[in-house]
Amino acid sequence: MKTMLPQFLIVTNKSDITSDYIVREFKRRNLPFIRLNAEDVEKLSVTFRVGPGTMFEFDGRMCDLGVIKSAYFRRPLPPEINKNGGKPSSHLYIREEWSYFLRSMYLEVGSRWFNHPNSIVLAEDKPRQLRLAQDVGFNIPDTVITNDVEKLRELFSNGEVVAKPMKQSLLEEGEGPGRVIFTSEINSFEDVELDRLRSVPVIFQRKIPKAFDLRITVVQDNVFSVQILSQEFEKTRIDWRHSAIVDLEHRAFDLNESVAEQCREIVRRLDLRFGAIDLVVDPNGKIWFLECNPNGQWAWIENRTGLPIAASIVDSMVKMC
Repeated sequence: MKTMLPQFLIVTNKSDITSDYIVREFKRRNLPFIRLNAEDVEKLSVTFRVGPGTMFEFDGRMCDLGVIKSAYFRRPLPPEINKNGGKPSSHLYIREEWSYFLRSMYLEVGSRWFNHPNSIVLAEDKPRQLRLAQDVGFNIPDTVITNDVEKLRELFSNGEVVAKPMKQSLLEEGEGPGRVIFTSEINSFEDVELDRLRSVPVIFQRKIPKAFDLRITVVQDNVFSVQILSQEFEKTRIDWRHSAIVDLEHRAFDLNESVAEQCREIVRRLDLRFGAIDLVVDPNGKIWFLECNPNGQWAWIENRTGLPIAASIVDSMVKMC
């Protein structure tokens, strides 16, 4: 019996729990799909010819990129190369050639991506996000991205400040999993390590007093809003991601429609179908925009609240067909 070629593609890594939710939803609907874990290139057999779509076989399943209806680009990892034998230069060459071929495959999918990989990269630009958020009417904390001591001194002249990285939130330390860099409170200018500041630009923002955090997951027109009671625990008051506290309460939140439309508009202007937006609500009820993750995690939200995010993503992918 002939096996139906998959019409949906997930590109991710083998440890990505979020993709597991999409897989489950595809299986529930009996939709033909293939999950490509990009680090496992040694399981991949590929063929490109001018004209037809690229063919590949992964884990014993065939896929024709020409018949893929839509695809979800999650978080693929770099190829893992078997280093048993051979020179390091050969390992590097093999890894780079595989990376290049995978990028070519990603580009071949084109507009059929749920979120195009290129759009994801461009949307990660936090200064751009802040400008767009301001354009659509969000309140933005007073922000300076700088390695200039005097510019930072000016920001401190008006109150407490928080700091966070532009992009790289994992500090690799040789051995072990490394250390995550969370948003951190800086109580005074004297607490800043000036030598480190001069070495790299950092995002500094006016500290916004919090009543609670909001995590907004946008899937095209659908907006899933969750209240995170971050002020219940000391560790999570500045950055709710700072601790894996299982008791950190999450509640589905009735978001004002005008704010929901602002969230949709930011995602649209970033040329995305999906975005995970972090907002803060201060004690006076004023809402502040922090950032938008174009490929953010959401599985834990569905797990805790029951909000049907996976179903909404698959709905969107099916409608793209």
